[in-house]
Amino acid sequence: MVMETEQRKYLSSEELKKHKDPSDLWISIQGKVYDVTTWVKDHPGGEIPLLDLAGQDVTDAFVAHHPAPAWKLLDRFFVGYYLSDYQTSEVSKDYRRLVAEFTKLGFFEEKGHGVLFSFCFMFALFFTSVYLVVCATSLWAHLAAGGIMGFLWIQSGWVGHDSGHYNVMLNPNLNRLAQIVTGNCLTGISIAWWKRTHNAHHIACNSLDFDPDLQHIPLFAVSSKLFNSLTSYFYERTMTFDSIARFMVSYQHLTFYPVMCFARLNLFAQSIVLLLSKKKVPSRWQEIVGVIVFWIWYPYLISFLPNWGERAMFVVASFVVTGLQHVQFCLSHFSSSVYVGQPQGNDWFEKQTMGTLDISCSPWMDWFHGGLQFQVEHHLFPRLPRCHLRRIVPLVKELCKKHKLQYSSVSFMEANRMTVATLRNAALQARNLDNLAARNLVWEALNTHG
Repeated sequence: MVMETEQRKYLSSEELKKHKDPSDLWISIQGKVYDVTTWVKDHPGGEIPLLDLAGQDVTDAFVAHHPAPAWKLLDRFFVGYYLSDYQTSEVSKDYRRLVAEFTKLGFFEEKGHGVLFSFCFMFALFFTSVYLVVCATSLWAHLAAGGIMGFLWIQSGWVGHDSGHYNVMLNPNLNRLAQIVTGNCLTGISIAWWKRTHNAHHIACNSLDFDPDLQHIPLFAVSSKLFNSLTSYFYERTMTFDSIARFMVSYQHLTFYPVMCFARLNLFAQSIVLLLSKKKVPSRWQEIVGVIVFWIWYPYLISFLPNWGERAMFVVASFVVTGLQHVQFCLSHFSSSVYVGQPQGNDWFEKQTMGTLDISCSPWMDWFHGGLQFQVEHHLFPRLPRCHLRRIVPLVKELCKKHKLQYSSVSFMEANRMTVATLRNAALQARNLDNLAARNLVWEALNTHG
């Protein structure tokens, strides 16, 4: 219902929900209504976050993902309406106060020297691997070179991840260069593909039909809800749970680690598919050239090895070691709470905390986890440089305790156990589908009256 007073015009949340079509897309931020239909194609974060949150108040999501200068751009989209039933929960009030406090303290701008250390470490890893391939003759040296290459990809992935959330360099142009080098050139993974996927993941954390990081049918299903052949709004297709998917899922707790060893192949494929698609890809040719650079230097380096056996060994070693990173990605979300449906803007804090899991570790292991051991904190404050994540843990815990919200933190080994247990539970349910179907047929036969 639209209302009008002498000073302001109002509309209700129900009226706002009617404007969630790509050709008519409205959102609300702090009770003011904005028409962002024309902005979708130019939104730096891609179109998916706006489409997923269309027709609702998105204040907390906006606060989480946008720096202060972005607020100045809003006025040109203001349609003149305010939400008549706009309310802010106590959780959101405390969350926004915490963001304001971090901003005042300069946390979002103070990046530390972590990226410099990371680049130095990556430089050492790269040239050590090249040296062992080109100059050494020992099979074991070549095997080590493959493992070192895998560690390089892991460290490069952390820098690429950070550069997608905030400027890790001195200015945006250098940050863009860092993205292309660490993502496309060194690992063969398109940073545009990663940003598109990762932004959707952050907005729809652990939504089975909106979060691409949980959409792995036919290989994995973290919940029996996926047995209903849900529609993926990210991939724009049905995740068909057929006999093949049921068979694969039935053994997923056994295949999880082997699949993770070669999960990078999927990232290669997804990157190429996006870059060759008709979807909008910012700076497409930069992305393509960067990926081509990888597919030139990596096979060329492998060609220095003396025979095909050692070449295969090098590739497998690099894939298996970098598989650790893919396991890390899964640990943070696979065993956490999931839901079906569109993400909502009015429970932002709650959804981020219930869908994430922290990995407790000593500070000297932070380099290994790349900051993602603080998954709860990262999801709540995605623009916060990783050097600050450990120091804000007590504040986030306190806020969760105050509002009686879930805060999960376990050891690396316990997180692995929980992930495998989640997969095993879904696997057993998938196997029981056959037994259930058989029992239903028997029941029908015994209770059919002709």
